[in-house]
Amino acid sequence: MVRKISVVALFSAFAILASYIETFIPSLGIPGVKLGLANIAVVLALFLLDAESAIILNVVRIVIVGLLFGSLFSISFALAGAFVSLTVMIILKKVFKFSIITVSIFGGFFHNVGQLIVAFILVDNYSVFTYLPVLLIAGIITGLIIGILAKLLYERTSWVCNKILNN
Repeated sequence: MVRKISVVALFSAFAILASYIETFIPSLGIPGVKLGLANIAVVLALFLLDAESAIILNVVRIVIVGLLFGSLFSISFALAGAFVSLTVMIILKKVFKFSIITVSIFGGFFHNVGQLIVAFILVDNYSVFTYLPVLLIAGIITGLIIGILAKLLYERTSWVCNKILNN
């Protein structure tokens, strides 16, 4: 149990650092769209550990990063996107046994869906959904990039994680 908590803490630190680094990367040209480097840690936690660890990591990361670099407003959007995307990713991994890249693509896609739902609730105007096609395409592209990076890291680190957890 202590070893698992240590690994989750390590992944959380990685995710927080990745979020900090991302603050220096200019926008991808589309308002509100980021690469989401911290999601590498979430996807890795889901595949190397379990759903519970990925959920804990995601909440810890969002709250800390939101308090450090954002606001309560940004935390609410991030939590909504994370809830929807992580729920979908957990189902796709457990039920359908999808690959790490496919799970990440759907995660990026549904993260933006969750955020648009919060935006709709806050502004009570359907016009926010006109932004849906742009955000969905961006979510698929960023999900693919994150998935590829997560797969590469998974291939190179899974033995270390298993060794830590099983010794």
